[in-house]
Amino acid sequence: MRESRDVFHLAIPAHDLDAAVAFYVTSLGCKLARRYDDRITLDFFGDQLVCHHSAAAPEPADSARSLYPRHFGVTFRKGGDFERLHRLCQQRDVPFFAPMSVRFEGRVEVHRTFVVEDPSANLIEFKHYADPRMMY
Repeated sequence: MRESRDVFHLAIPAHDLDAAVAFYVTSLGCKLARRYDDRITLDFFGDQLVCHHSAAAPEPADSARSLYPRHFGVTFRKGGDFERLHRLCQQRDVPFFAPMSVRFEGRVEVHRTFVVEDPSANLIEFKHYADPRMMY
């Protein structure tokens, strides 16, 4: 069984590793753990994110594209952490795919969410549930 000290690992495509570093490290504040010619490894809010170089061009962003089914992100336990990241994204002009919104208003699973898009068109959702029991 996974323990709290274990780390979730996710690998995603990146068409430009310099742009990925600028986005994840400079804009979002993640820590660069390692860099190789073909990938970067990041401390992504306590988990491991690996951006592998992919020569394929990113999928173009357009209004017809949906967040579902392919995206990833972080669900924050503390509302303050969620709000600080949202402010940071605004201050650093991080491209939003979907602005801050409230989902499931009036239900126990109500939560705030926003979605950003990295330079390779990967969608990243950040959330905070009013009731922490709804995180899973």
